[in-house]
Amino acid sequence: MSKIILFNKPFDVLCQFTDEQGRATLADYIKEKNVYAAGRLDRDSEGLLILTDDGKLQNKITDPKHKLEKTYLAQVEGEATQDAIKQLQKGVKLKDGMTRPAKARIIEEPEWLWPRTPPIRERKHIPTTWIELKISEGRNRQVRRMTAAVGFPTLRLIRWGVGEWELGGLRSGEFRLIGD
Repeated sequence: MSKIILFNKPFDVLCQFTDEQGRATLADYIKEKNVYAAGRLDRDSEGLLILTDDGKLQNKITDPKHKLEKTYLAQVEGEATQDAIKQLQKGVKLKDGMTRPAKARIIEEPEWLWPRTPPIRERKHIPTTWIELKISEGRNRQVRRMTAAVGFPTLRLIRWGVGEWELGGLRSGEFRLIGD
C-alpha cells in the first residue's frame, strides 16, 4: 500500500528536504524516509502538502492532464468585488496565457485559522477579504497572479485541499500518515 503523508506546511518552509542556505525544510518536520512531495507550495504559502512514496500517485497529483482540483483560501488586500469573482470564474489572462476557469467565492475568515508567524502586513485603512479558489491547474504562483490580475493582491495563501484530501484539523507544522 502507498504511504501518503498529509502535511500542513508552515509559512517560510521550503518544499524540499535539504537546503544549503540553512532555511527551514520538510526535514525539520517529517522524519519518514523515502517520501517525496507531490507538487509544491511556495515558501510564502501555507497549507496542505502531500508526500508519498508512490511514483504513480505523485504523477496523478502533479500532472496537469489529470486536472486534479486544488482548493486555496486567499486573504487579499481590499474589499473583493463580485466582478473580480466573476473574472476568476471565467479565467484570467496572465503573461503565460489564460487560466482555466476557477470556482471562486468570497468567504468569511476561517474560524479555525492558525496565526501566521510572522503576521501578514496589515494597513489600518485597507480592509482584507478571504476568497476560496478551486483550480485544476498549477502554474507557478498561479493563485497570487490571478488575484493580482483582478485587482486584489494576495496577502496570505493557504492550500486547503488537493483532490480528495483536505487539511482537516491539522495545525501548522503537523502531519498525518495515511497507509503503509
